Amino acid sequence: MIAAIGLFAFLLRISLSYHMDSDGANSALQAWDMLHGHILLHGWIIGDATYYTFELPLYALVELFMGLHSLTIHVGSAITYLIVAICAIAVARTGSRGLSVVARTGIVIAILAAPLLASDGVSILLEKPDHTGTAAILLVCFLLIDRALGWKYTAPLIGLILCLGQIGDATVEYVAVPVIFLVCAGHALFERKLRSADSAVALAALVSVPVALGLRSLMVHLGGYLMIAPRNGLASFSRLGHNWSLTVHGIRMLYGALPVTGAPLGQIGIDFGFACLAAAGVGFLRVLVTWRTASRAEHLLCVTIVVNIAAYLFSSLPVPTNSREMVAVVPCGAILAARAFVPARITGALRAWTAVAVAGAVALVPLITAATVPPQSSAAVGLAAWLEAHGLTYGIGGYWDASAVTVESGNRVQVRAVRIRYNGVAAYDWETVGSWYNPAQHKALFVIADSVKKPTLTYISIHQFERWLGKPAAVDVVAGRYVLIYKHNVLLKVQQEQQSLPSGVQGSGS
Repeated sequence: MIAAIGLFAFLLRISLSYHMDSDGANSALQAWDMLHGHILLHGWIIGDATYYTFELPLYALVELFMGLHSLTIHVGSAITYLIVAICAIAVARTGSRGLSVVARTGIVIAILAAPLLASDGVSILLEKPDHTGTAAILLVCFLLIDRALGWKYTAPLIGLILCLGQIGDATVEYVAVPVIFLVCAGHALFERKLRSADSAVALAALVSVPVALGLRSLMVHLGGYLMIAPRNGLASFSRLGHNWSLTVHGIRMLYGALPVTGAPLGQIGIDFGFACLAAAGVGFLRVLVTWRTASRAEHLLCVTIVVNIAAYLFSSLPVPTNSREMVAVVPCGAILAARAFVPARITGALRAWTAVAVAGAVALVPLITAATVPPQSSAAVGLAAWLEAHGLTYGIGGYWDASAVTVESGNRVQVRAVRIRYNGVAAYDWETVGSWYNPAQHKALFVIADSVKKPTLTYISIHQFERWLGKPAAVDVVAGRYVLIYKHNVLLKVQQEQQSLPSGVQGSGS
């Protein structure tokens, strides 16, 4: 317990080194709605991964005690990563005894800490719900299969976990379900026991898919949230070479093995990331060589890495900033490395204590180093304080400012995301609620514009807003942004696009 509290303290401090953004703020707002009785999130159009069944309830629990604030997101993120770490340690230590348990724990923590030495790693793995928590869903299932396969409730429990997981993240459907089916069905066929615990688990994994679809359809029928359809198309053959380079780049980023400016350890940190990646590779190869005698958990971990990377490689997902889709390879690799380098039992007190000392050092050094990075705050802090002080409580802005300011103010200042279309200002088409833009319900008297020369979908300049909304009564510069103050309700000029479903929105499915 003390070790878990200490690890949480490190993760929370590291989380504070990266500022809150609107992705995490949107999840916090959804959790806030759930906490206040809107369980099905009626009216929300959410992104292609909702995290509805794990991170959102977790955030709601944190908000119950702490309220709605940017610190809530950092605490929720630290707890999520802590849960992933605990699950990974539980799988890694299976079968070990004595000081081997401690040494394996140290290696797992070291590899999970390696990417946190760079801001990109903190952003992908530790900040906001972004597939990291889904790794815990996979590992809990693996732990049940490894330790409690013969228990009569294991198969239905795994089916339930997979079903709920698919509602929150399609990664469970495309990675966890096929992995568990392939490994467990393979064991049943190899042992020639079609009526076995392995067969029951494999069947439960398959059945979880239509059950999840049915449950999601029922939620929509009852008025639940809508969501953007996941990007699950296959890549063209001509794109595979490019996808391969992006996949390698993404794996290196996830293990902290990429050169990044501002990393506290510089080249040493990169070398440490490469060492962690190499250790995971050794663990993977060890299981391949000893496949017949390897445990089911080790089979599941190796197949997860292969399936996850393959699903990413052959899909339309790979872009330089999207390695989060493969985040499960980090805890899986950490477990395999721990089991490869630390035997189940270390003979000799000197060897055992040496292993513990080395593992402890390689775990603490990246954690302590990453925790020395100064805390970072965003423009949302200054904007929220200024707007509230001037009595401006409802307005619109670009995506990256909108919900971040709303959460930073504790929902006392509400800023709603908009985008610029060819014919005017429109409600943002996801991670929003249609009623936010209804001028009969809300009066928006200010606009937050970005100080950018080349506007994009999420960064909107003052000139773009003035073109479609007219000249403001006043303009103030706050925290590097322009605040345009109007005397009329600007929502009257915002296109209510959400009253009809935007393209790509689906009701059912995960």
